[in-house]
Amino acid sequence: MKKIFLLAFIILGTISCETDFSDWNKDEKNATKVPASTLFSNGQRNLVRTMKMQNVNVNIFNFFAQYWTATTYPDEANYDIVGRDVPGGFWNRMYRDVLNDLQEAQLVLKVEKETIATSLIPVNINKQAITTILQVYTYHVLVDVFGDIPYTEALDITNSSPKYDDDTAIYADLFTKLDAAIANLDSDFDSFGGADFIYQGDVKQWMKFANSLKLRMAMRTKDSEKVSQAVAGGVFTSNSDNAAFMFTTSDPYSNPLWENLVQSNRNDLVVSDSFVNLITPLNDPRTSAYMADNKTPYVGGPYGENNSYNSYTHLGAIFHVADFEGVILDYAEVEFLLAEAAALTIGGVSDASSHYESGITASINYWAPTADAAAYVASQPFDAANWKKSIGTQKYIALYSRGFEGWTSWRQFGVPTLEAPKDAHKDAEGMVPVRYTYPADEAQRNGTNYEAASAAIGGDKLSTRVFWNNN
Repeated sequence: MKKIFLLAFIILGTISCETDFSDWNKDEKNATKVPASTLFSNGQRNLVRTMKMQNVNVNIFNFFAQYWTATTYPDEANYDIVGRDVPGGFWNRMYRDVLNDLQEAQLVLKVEKETIATSLIPVNINKQAITTILQVYTYHVLVDVFGDIPYTEALDITNSSPKYDDDTAIYADLFTKLDAAIANLDSDFDSFGGADFIYQGDVKQWMKFANSLKLRMAMRTKDSEKVSQAVAGGVFTSNSDNAAFMFTTSDPYSNPLWENLVQSNRNDLVVSDSFVNLITPLNDPRTSAYMADNKTPYVGGPYGENNSYNSYTHLGAIFHVADFEGVILDYAEVEFLLAEAAALTIGGVSDASSHYESGITASINYWAPTADAAAYVASQPFDAANWKKSIGTQKYIALYSRGFEGWTSWRQFGVPTLEAPKDAHKDAEGMVPVRYTYPADEAQRNGTNYEAASAAIGGDKLSTRVFWNNN
């Protein structure tokens, strides 16, 4: 597993998240006096925290992926996301706490560009490009979770009722913005330095991240040309490229999962039987990293039931570490994306089997380096005739604990077979959800646009598919 070195950089202040929709945008001529580096750091931190936390008020994607299940409070594992307004929690964090700060950083950078020395302009441009890349990442996640969302009118102080944009159109514009950001990056100059907790300002790494993100999005849409462009631009080639936020051992920069599992003194999660029953027969070397050995053999908690914490397998020790890094995109995922592209013969990518094997190997080398990795890979041969099952199974295993991506992989491949629990909420219609419904207050606060968006996507339901989900 990649060794993380703590930085000397300390963020001097945090940005208040107690704002409402009308405060999400600021006049560019009167941009905030908070430094762009602080705004960027805070937006980056809030993004990764939101993606990594297991919080029944915000992020229950590890339930949707059925990696984990609940003990005391099983409502969310049974797909009741309305009771605590889970969608509202996620929506607010992504718009208010992430996109707002990133947009503020952009405004500050644009103002600074007009006054700084000419020699500093390339650094400023790099900062703007990197901020754009994180904005693209955030919006693509929101689209993947909800479908149509506010985009062109989002974060506008003058508009308290923004329209929802078509999810397909948003993706198209995100590709345009991502391409422009990639073109503007210049590795001969610096960027955010220590204010960047993912790549410490390394512009070359941001280039790889941007192209790898483009590959991910292009494989959502099966866009052959964009796949080819991403590969040609340079995607991740090793675990050292992984996009991993450097958490620390102290608040407010500790891993939120540690906060959920250790700091809170709560015992609300166990590994689900869905995952235990999948991985245990494979003799997978990652098993001991993924799961604790408190039960021998491993025993998964029945998904969706009111489970006893002491009766079932706990999450692995690494998830109880405060400074365990937060990965939002890694080399293993890239290799599985390339394997899928090769299997579909798009983007000029070939040799699906080799990329499939590299994806498994990369994941093992990250979680549980072992000389037995090759033997395990050999025991899980790529089946070209059933490539969706091969890639879908191993990608799902590799994405363990990254609930959003694990759930998304399942939505794409339909592998492994996941079933709704017997006590699933009626809104699930007897199925595993394929999206979050819109936040509860959107119907009241932004009713006309909410109704239009709901009609456009085919109904604001857990079963409504986002535009790329054709599985």
